[in-house]
Amino acid sequence: MQQAVTLSLFVGPVPLPAPREVVQALAHAKVEIGSGEAQSGFELAFDLPLRSPLRTLFLLTGGGSLPLMRVVLVVTINGQAQSIIDGVATDVETQPGEGGIGKLIVKGKDLSALMDIIELPGIPFPAMPPSARVLLCLSKYAALGVMPMVIPSIIDVPPLPMQQIPQQRGSDYAYIKQLAADAGYVFYLEAGPKPGTSKAYWGPEIRLGQPQPALTTGMDALTNVETLSFRFEKEKKTTPVVFFQEPMSKAPIGIPIPDVTPLNPPLGLVPPLPPQIKFLHDTAQLDAPQALMAGIAYAGQHSDSVFGDGQLDVAKYGRLLKSRALVGVRGAGLPFDGLYYVKSVTHEIERGSYKQSFSLARNALISTLPTVPT
Repeated sequence: MQQAVTLSLFVGPVPLPAPREVVQALAHAKVEIGSGEAQSGFELAFDLPLRSPLRTLFLLTGGGSLPLMRVVLVVTINGQAQSIIDGVATDVETQPGEGGIGKLIVKGKDLSALMDIIELPGIPFPAMPPSARVLLCLSKYAALGVMPMVIPSIIDVPPLPMQQIPQQRGSDYAYIKQLAADAGYVFYLEAGPKPGTSKAYWGPEIRLGQPQPALTTGMDALTNVETLSFRFEKEKKTTPVVFFQEPMSKAPIGIPIPDVTPLNPPLGLVPPLPPQIKFLHDTAQLDAPQALMAGIAYAGQHSDSVFGDGQLDVAKYGRLLKSRALVGVRGAGLPFDGLYYVKSVTHEIERGSYKQSFSLARNALISTLPTVPT
């Protein structure tokens, strides 16, 4: 059943509904949402007649008259509104066209772009564990509707000021990302739930929860994807070996770290054997909790070996496919059916058309479930 889909645009230093003329001129919208490796971004293409009010918008944003131009896109499907991006314009350009109608291209990133403008090296954080440092950095952006969701790690221990006083390196975004990498975590901003608000998540990559409706291929009338393909790359899966020093002899003892944790359960039954082995020799210089976290972080980043790519029509799928969540796959065959983690989603929106391209990942072949939730 085809679903009714509408798009709302909010712009301005404080996001307000865009004028009707601006919405009518919107020809194409593209939004890219990943799982934390990079910032989410957007690109809006407007038709630009000679007397269009968008030329004033170009002068204001491109000329720097406004210090901040927020852009919020909200998709409504059968009465349920969802923000897909809340960001700032970082680049505005015009392109010539035929018949006096050119194009205005507005590009931008999510609100993490504002966290990456000014470098603040040397700011001290005495007696503050990593999670507290992240919360303090994010508190600067509360006025923009950024709501932090910070999950302390297992080594979230404040350093003694007599031994060490942590100092910030780089911008807020770079420092928060570094703290996330050290803990084996991810950091990203997710638009919503209300227009003008965002959730700043700093924590483990969670591959649990209620799966989204299954992506179905090769099943005639039940098929709800336009394309879907898979590949098995066993060399991508790597098992790290961390080293601990034996207290008496100081000899390094290597211990392999599995990639399966309570928050990252296996999504497949048959992992690649044997996996690649990576010796993390530098961990011998760390204490035991830090060495363990380094191994867990590396294992989590190199655990996947089955990957999928595809495209769907949102009206036929019946809802938005969300990144950073589980989704089922059926009809792809025994090796590839089952649950996957959605690594990234790209929205492509035009008048009368709404497509999503996506990438999936999991750590092994063959489903762990007898049936996939639909």
